[in-house]
Amino acid sequence: QVQLVESGGGSVQAGGSLRLSCTASGYTYETYCMGWFRQAPGKEREGVAAVYAGGARTGYADSVKGRFTISQANAEITLYLQMNSLKPEDTAMYYCAAGFCGTWSRPYEYTHWGQGTQVTVSS
Repeated sequence: QVQLVESGGGSVQAGGSLRLSCTASGYTYETYCMGWFRQAPGKEREGVAAVYAGGARTGYADSVKGRFTISQANAEITLYLQMNSLKPEDTAMYYCAAGFCGTWSRPYEYTHWGQGTQVTVSS
């Protein structure tokens, strides 16, 4: 079992930055894919960014390319999401996820999920 704990959410104005962190513990070999997803009220959960293929590749949603950067540290124990130039449409609950994914952006391909951290961007 993998436990994931997110931190770093908060409220910022448009154009601001936040850095999310996700710390993994437990069976961390089950972190072939680690990603960030978000879900806004009334919307489906969507993939934001991920590190996969054992850390060899990264993927980003088109809506965040050039603004968000995903990275890992400490032998895949910690996952970060640096979010710059934030927009009101980035407002959502952000979740960290881990597992053996096929397509990084599909939530159902991830086995383990954190509790989520709220990001609110005001205009």
